[in-house]
Amino acid sequence: MVVAEDDEKQAELARRYLEREGHSVVMAADGRAALDLVRQQPVELLVLDVMMPKVDGLDVCRILRRESDLPVLMLTARSSEDDLLLGLDLGADDYMTKPYSPRELVARVRTLLRRGQRSASADQVLRVGGLTVDPLRHEVSSDGQPVECTPGEFQLLAAMAAQPGRAFTRDQLLVYLHGIDRYITSRTVDVHMMNLRRKIEPNPRKPVRLLTVYGVGYKLIDEPYRVP
Repeated sequence: MVVAEDDEKQAELARRYLEREGHSVVMAADGRAALDLVRQQPVELLVLDVMMPKVDGLDVCRILRRESDLPVLMLTARSSEDDLLLGLDLGADDYMTKPYSPRELVARVRTLLRRGQRSASADQVLRVGGLTVDPLRHEVSSDGQPVECTPGEFQLLAAMAAQPGRAFTRDQLLVYLHGIDRYITSRTVDVHMMNLRRKIEPNPRKPVRLLTVYGVGYKLIDEPYRVP
């Protein structure tokens, strides 16, 4: 696991708590060092501060999402909803605002890693129309073309693909992401859905697979209909 944090006291506190939980932790004091570390060795998760020298956390996340689906937990002193949604839009899987409880950090890390383990342990390939979701290989394809998904996007897509046609509320989908969590809002789901539509829809502005159910939430349908 890599912890990218330029504040030495915050970094040391996070390292101590995570190592006490049994994780092997490597520290990075700037964004460039964080990118180098995750590229050079197998890493199970990246704890990423937003405000860092050389390359900030948002740019690290943007670059990383072109290369990997590594789970990313972002840390920031910014607490507005717009900042939260920006981080998620760039591909972060969870988001904590400072000051935070080190015990909560450990719990968030545990949740993200368990979610990845659940996906890896499943063995049923899910097919919905031209969409294929393979939980064992953590792979998605749309009409035979590979689709790169973040862990959060994959978790939502797999949940809906397991029950095609079911209308999920935003609150139900949030449980698949992070469980009940006071820092995350229903708009979090909307951001992930917008990103998924960009990846699996022929025309994201006129979705034919991942549909909005007005007043409820979203559903993934088996046979896409044609938009006139």
